[in-house]
Amino acid sequence: MDSMNAAPASMGQMKQTLVALVENKPGVLNRVASLFRRRNFNIDSLTVGRTENADVSRMTIVMDAEAADQVEKQLFKLVNVIEVQNVTGLSDVSRDLALIKVRANGQTRSEVIQLCDVYRAKIVDATTDNVIVEVTGNEEKISSLVELLRPFGILEMVRTGVVTMARGDHILTPDGYHPRPNANGNGKRATVV
Repeated sequence: MDSMNAAPASMGQMKQTLVALVENKPGVLNRVASLFRRRNFNIDSLTVGRTENADVSRMTIVMDAEAADQVEKQLFKLVNVIEVQNVTGLSDVSRDLALIKVRANGQTRSEVIQLCDVYRAKIVDATTDNVIVEVTGNEEKISSLVELLRPFGILEMVRTGVVTMARGDHILTPDGYHPRPNANGNGKRATVV
């Protein structure tokens, strides 16, 4: 499902989603993670991937609302960060992917398959004793499927974390950024069209 508000709250706290365009260089992720570590901020979800420009990567960070403004300002000060935006209030499309290895023997396999059909999940691997389920969607959808699969016996699970893109004409681009050597701040600017 699509999101138009803050990321889901766990234990009643609002979450904020930040999107950052960064230079696709070694060490950038470490600098960002160090910023969170130094300030004792918790990251709920962090995903990083290349963009349409091989020199630029896109980070999606989901975190507690109380620290989001401060993190946004601090991220923009990092040298390799091109642009940072809080996209929480924007109409967006957010997705997470999970691979779930669950027990599914002859007696329970059909029930697991039925749950996968309801959640539009795919079985991507099967043995006589278990299956690997692939599911994409928002965090609530994946968490709901996980809870329904839990009684069968989840053997292993991995989630990618949230990726988000604003809908419509709101486009985050690194137009014309040029690093300033040996300068404080990031020396780059991005244009939001």
